[in-house]
Amino acid sequence: MKELQLKNKKIIMQKLMPFGFKECGGKYVYTQDILNGQFNLQIQVLQEDKICTRLTENDVGEEYVLHLYPAATGEFVGSVRAGYNAVLEKFIRECCETEIFKCGQTKEVINYVREKYCNELEFLWQKFPDCAVFRRQDTNTWYGIILTVSRAKLGLNSKEAAEVLDLRILPEDMDLVVDGKKYFYGYHMNKKSWYTIVLDGSVPTEEIFMRIDNSYSLAAQKKGKSKTK
Repeated sequence: MKELQLKNKKIIMQKLMPFGFKECGGKYVYTQDILNGQFNLQIQVLQEDKICTRLTENDVGEEYVLHLYPAATGEFVGSVRAGYNAVLEKFIRECCETEIFKCGQTKEVINYVREKYCNELEFLWQKFPDCAVFRRQDTNTWYGIILTVSRAKLGLNSKEAAEVLDLRILPEDMDLVVDGKKYFYGYHMNKKSWYTIVLDGSVPTEEIFMRIDNSYSLAAQKKGKSKTK
């Protein structure tokens, strides 16, 4: 058996059964023949971000492992590896969601937006995997950005990384909100119309929800424009 940690991915348990998993003794197990039935691949869920796999050669009933070693080359092992990877990629695509952000308050924000506005985080930059945006579908305009930054970049006396939320605000309200303790001028955004909240509990979650609603409303005023900043 090969244990695999799913980097920045979380298994959505509700999607396992529709994919073809079966529950066996409290465990979720999926099996599929590959390479025209020469091999049987078994996937077992261990945790919400960990699985184990077993590839069995059907003719002899023994586990096959050469596909796991990059040094193993040749047309046949390459075909086995490709078939194995194709099933894993399909599983990740259909049964997992991206989970870059770990803080509890960040997850509450993501769930709130998902439930109220039916919007999912969009990860737009491959070079910056810990930065994602919320976008209004009717105006194609951003109204929130979640990213990971050093607290020092916000002017705080710490180099510790923090998950933060950038939101829109009316320019005339900026100085009434920003205090350098809980609210900061927008990190990496237009500091006249964006501000930043650290998602560490320093601002009550319900207050953040209210401010998300305000930002969402402001994004409606950008209708017909593709500019996001």
